[in-house]
Amino acid sequence: MRIALINENSQAAKNGIIFNALKKIADQKGFEVVNYGMYAADDAAQLTYVQNGILAATLLNSGAADFVVTGCGTGEGAMLALNAFPGVLCGHIETPLDAYTFAQINDGNAISLPFALGFGWGGDLNLEYIFEKLFVEEPGGGYPKERAVPEKRNKKILDEVKAVAYRPLPDILESIDRELVLGAFAGEHFKEYFFRDAKDGEVKDCVRKLLGE
Repeated sequence: MRIALINENSQAAKNGIIFNALKKIADQKGFEVVNYGMYAADDAAQLTYVQNGILAATLLNSGAADFVVTGCGTGEGAMLALNAFPGVLCGHIETPLDAYTFAQINDGNAISLPFALGFGWGGDLNLEYIFEKLFVEEPGGGYPKERAVPEKRNKKILDEVKAVAYRPLPDILESIDRELVLGAFAGEHFKEYFFRDAKDGEVKDCVRKLLGE
């Protein structure tokens, strides 16, 4: 599994803390973590939580990432921004229990964390515990286990509803304010990581066109 980490500007200073906690757990599972930044509060490319949604959707729909970890001050804005796009099912996660039940019941492909609200002493440990429970088992196994069948059925229904509720991502990217989209793709290592890892040719071509390449 390839996991993308995305930070917006208000909590960019915590990127290193989040990356280290995530990588510690990912390494134990044999997963790869790709850090798309922001890497520091004074980065030249400043991401808003809305741009987190644009970037996350582009990574997931292109196959450049299998899972996205992101957030903002409360985690709410980034969660809403991600869920505004097709091919993204993002949960708002505050505790290890949230992480486990989201993975097992909802089987999503992104989480949004509060990196300011309630992030005090021991915040780095809470992140580790969240990531540990998020990836402790194969997702979609159900919880409690006797509810697995109806939960999987409901997840399939939700996926089908989302599939008809959105336009294709390239159409959306070309319709959004160009500067907003280009800002989401302005990270220091975006081109390097995205064009290396993206699989979907249509999304990849759309990004190339938007970047003028």
